[in-house]
Amino acid sequence: MRYPIRLAVQIHPQQSSYAAMRDAAVEAEERGADVVFNWDHFYPLYDDPDGAHFECWTQLASFAEVTSRVEIGALVTCNSYRNPNLLADMARTVDHISGGRVILGIGSGWFERDYDEYGYEFGTAPDRLRALRRDLPTIERRLARLRPPPIRDMPILIGGGGEKVTLRITAEHADIWHGFGDAGTIAHKRTVLEAHCATVGRDPGDIEISAGVPRDRRGEIARGEALVEAGATLLTFGLGGPVFDLSFLDTWVEWRDEKNRGPAKPGRR
Repeated sequence: MRYPIRLAVQIHPQQSSYAAMRDAAVEAEERGADVVFNWDHFYPLYDDPDGAHFECWTQLASFAEVTSRVEIGALVTCNSYRNPNLLADMARTVDHISGGRVILGIGSGWFERDYDEYGYEFGTAPDRLRALRRDLPTIERRLARLRPPPIRDMPILIGGGGEKVTLRITAEHADIWHGFGDAGTIAHKRTVLEAHCATVGRDPGDIEISAGVPRDRRGEIARGEALVEAGATLLTFGLGGPVFDLSFLDTWVEWRDEKNRGPAKPGRR
């Protein structure tokens, strides 16, 4: 499947007021973004380590109420922080609040301070990956059993680039893969992902590829062109507070619309 180019804004839920984050989600929709993400941490990842920070899924429930068109989700939920059955129920509930717009983004977790401060066992990276592999089927089973079920077949996004394990899990479970790095890295990881898909009997064309546009490159359309050439069609821009400036998005929306006038099929909506 060939996906249309889409634009996502990741609102970093830190170093700002909740009202400013909520307004940024609304503005992202108004300016033409396709997806609004946040992230799942308990403390800021940069600037003041003890600055303002808000929880992921309660924030997404609010974003679901104040927007009407954009898809919403975490980039990404940490698998370690919640019982997998509970996470499935939370995602299903927010999906109903949003009218069927949730992307269930998930990863194995990495930010040690979150674990230490909230009393979770940090363990090792292999431990956390094994837990993700164990818990994804549980999440999928719970989503199928919930009544009412999610409004749509909720897409699962997996973030990460580990070639032996993470991309294998992606081939087994994901509808969207979010990779990190430049166009060359994305192209290489995409080749690895395609090999895993062949192993598990999955059509790699069923997995939409997402990649981030660095903050210092958001004005360079050539960066987007290179990522699309590498196979990414969902381009994500991270936004940090305390003031969320989305003015750059207008140029990208114009570029996206021009690119999508070609023979692209409708997305997963």
